Amino acid sequence: MQAQREGNDAGDSSAADVETLERMAAERFTCRAYLPDAVPTDVIERIVEIAKRAASWCNVQPWHAIVTSRDTTERFRAALVAHAAQHPGIDADMPFPDEYRGVYGERRREVGYALYAALGIARDDRPARERQVAENFRLFGAPHVALLTIPAELGPYAALDCGAFVASFLLAARAHGVATTAQAALAHHARFIRRYFGIGDERRFVCGIAFGYADMTHPANAFRSTRAATADVMQMV
Repeated sequence: MQAQREGNDAGDSSAADVETLERMAAERFTCRAYLPDAVPTDVIERIVEIAKRAASWCNVQPWHAIVTSRDTTERFRAALVAHAAQHPGIDADMPFPDEYRGVYGERRREVGYALYAALGIARDDRPARERQVAENFRLFGAPHVALLTIPAELGPYAALDCGAFVASFLLAARAHGVATTAQAALAHHARFIRRYFGIGDERRFVCGIAFGYADMTHPANAFRSTRAATADVMQMV
């Protein structure tokens, strides 16, 4: 007897699932301008319920998210903007790359130039570029941010697990009509963020996810980044 394939064997249903997942992945984008409207708490909880199904090594589930209400976000935004202006250096819990070389540098430059072009910022307009970078610390006007930490003792694989949670959060949010911005830039001020929210040294700050409802009238939200060809990211042997 032929072994039954694991999962849903109803062809129509399976095709619909694939189509939905493909659409969610394609429609997700990095939002860089938000409406002020808060996301209902029950919607946020449903997003996290889905995200926490992400896989983790030995099922340790090392991630923890502090999610801010709209009022808390406003206070945190003001404090973070002030801190970033006074302390422009990097004070991260985990090291940032010293340099992006080769194709990685090319991709980084491509997305930056494309974003600035969408915003009408000339490549040689350094003040305007710096103002746009500073929008990271304004959380792009988002009404909420999820701040992700992992136990320091679990090392880099906990960060990998946390990345799976982040990816699941982004897709779950998109399925609920909620826009997101995954923000490694917040890790520039990891120690400040941990102290602001009373997070001890036994945890490491990984990144933030700003989220809310997208302001689709803003030119930054008409911009979309490209992706490498499948042949560039996969080798079948």
